[in-house]
Amino acid sequence: MQPPHPNTSGIDPVPALPASSPDNRRFWAWALDAYPARRSLWKRLLVAVVITLLAAWLRVMLAPAESGGRFVTLSLAVVLATVYGGAAAGLLSTVLGMLIVNFFLVKPYFSLAFDNPMEAFWLNGWHLITQLVVIGAISLVQQKNQRLREASEAARQTHRQYMATFEQAAAGMTHVGLDGTLLRVNQHFCDMVGYPREQLLNMRFQDITHPDDIADDVGLLEQAIAGKRSDYTLEKRYFHRDGHIVWVKLTVALIRDDRGEPDFFISVVQDITETKATNQALRTSEQLMRQAARLAGLATWTVDLSTMHFRTLFESHRMLGLSQHEFTRDDLVAMCHPDDRERMSRNWYRGVRGEASYTDEYRVIINGEERWFLAQAEFERDAAGKAIRALGVTYDITSRKRAELEVQQLNATLEARIRERTQQLRGAYNELESYSYAVAHDLRSPLRIINGFAQAIQEDHPDFDAPTQDNLRRIMSASRQMGLLIDGLLKLSQFSRGELQRAPVSISNLARSQCEDLTREHPGRQVDWTVEPGLTTEADPLLVEALLQNLLGNAWKYTAHQPVARIRVYGKIVNGQRWFCVCDNGAGFDMSRAAKLFQPFQRLHQPGEFAGLGIGLATSKRIVERHGGTIEAESAPGEGATFCFTLTPVAGGPSSAA
Repeated sequence: MQPPHPNTSGIDPVPALPASSPDNRRFWAWALDAYPARRSLWKRLLVAVVITLLAAWLRVMLAPAESGGRFVTLSLAVVLATVYGGAAAGLLSTVLGMLIVNFFLVKPYFSLAFDNPMEAFWLNGWHLITQLVVIGAISLVQQKNQRLREASEAARQTHRQYMATFEQAAAGMTHVGLDGTLLRVNQHFCDMVGYPREQLLNMRFQDITHPDDIADDVGLLEQAIAGKRSDYTLEKRYFHRDGHIVWVKLTVALIRDDRGEPDFFISVVQDITETKATNQALRTSEQLMRQAARLAGLATWTVDLSTMHFRTLFESHRMLGLSQHEFTRDDLVAMCHPDDRERMSRNWYRGVRGEASYTDEYRVIINGEERWFLAQAEFERDAAGKAIRALGVTYDITSRKRAELEVQQLNATLEARIRERTQQLRGAYNELESYSYAVAHDLRSPLRIINGFAQAIQEDHPDFDAPTQDNLRRIMSASRQMGLLIDGLLKLSQFSRGELQRAPVSISNLARSQCEDLTREHPGRQVDWTVEPGLTTEADPLLVEALLQNLLGNAWKYTAHQPVARIRVYGKIVNGQRWFCVCDNGAGFDMSRAAKLFQPFQRLHQPGEFAGLGIGLATSKRIVERHGGTIEAESAPGEGATFCFTLTPVAGGPSSAA
């Protein structure tokens, strides 16, 4: 059985009146609707007096007193007064009417005396009784009508509240027939599934329910109809009109008619799509956290700081080889290595007090095996800053610690071997340097002898022919060249030995002084030289002086063929590193041959072009490298050359790495 569609206007109809003439219907409607209590007492009594007086005047004017029917018009006045003013007004009209009748219409007229007292008694008594009955009847009808009106108003108010509750509910609401037909739906439900109300009222709930959820819903519905349950709740899916899924929580109650037979269902529908999505996201996140913790080998845990109760999450205690997932502080202290307990406790309480972040490495004893753990924690605090809970992770770093110990042992062994090999190399290097110095020094004496004898033969025999004289000159020239080469070797040996003594050095002052010396030594040269002021560094003063002497000497030499020679000494910053540069506009060189530039006795120009042995730049490179710096050159044939160097390790360069 299905209920009829309820009246949706929210207003109950007025009860129908008996079929009669329009005038009678209006009168009875007025009479039944009379509510004397809504009017003031003096107004009701005044109206009763006026009606009574008008009725008495009408009686006197219509017929003489002897014609009879003295109380007819006055009875009508009592009715009207009672209807308008209630019982009090009706009684007043009755008493006043009786006085008027007995005064004006009963002999002797204009007095309250009676010719026939018995007749007057019966007439007045009967009139009084009938009027009391009329007054009582009208009052009773008015009271019943008032109760009926109050009941109707309460029913209308209840209906309005019901309709407001149904339509304005924050959830979807439906009335559903026993066969699944949607009898009534509110706007919230329409918005939830995207269908207009008119279309939904021509559908069944099965039409918009996901096929996989229909069986569960219908099964519970049939149980309710069979009397096995009066209501049920389930989660299911609706199809929105545009095709997407709407998850809902459905609460259904069965309504029965007056005979106790199933009538229809009331359903409350809550949209839980976002809740479902959130729960799914949480489950996915939890699963990912479990997998991440398992892959990373992390054990996660929480601590209730009020009880110092530790509990691992996601069964992660198994990753650490622990047999339980809940611990007390005493349990953890007992597992900790005795040598680490005090430090672990101290660091923990510093973290709890907020004095430092909690990160600690400590050893634990599990099944007799010593293992290393790395623990980190963050603390949740109340409004006063007191720590109330902690969340942390623990990582088994036993393998890493064992590897570190092995590395430390290897490093110690390697350092010892390096020290030993370095000592051997230093001894071999010193021996080689001493040997080179000794050889170079010992070669000087035979060269002097050769050169001396050749010169003596030339002086003693001026009559030698030209070829002989030329051979003697070549012997002396070769011996002098050999001597210069030996001097170069000794010079290289000198700059490679000895301890480096760093001190503040003014590059500007040294460069300016050497340029002035070169100007005095070559008075015929016009060289435009400039030195940037304020160039300073920390280096060995003697070695820096030799370095500048070589670079400025080269610049002076290779600008000899320029009509206007220019030499410039300046500094620059490259990637935070201080560089010093010597630039000239001399002969320059081909950068494709720059690999030979800093090698001993290698020259990029013919001996006839510029004098020299090719030892100056090799010496300069050795001086720079002894300071841990770098020297670089840039040039092009005929466009001069620029040599830049540092006297400290270049950041990121080989020197700094060494």
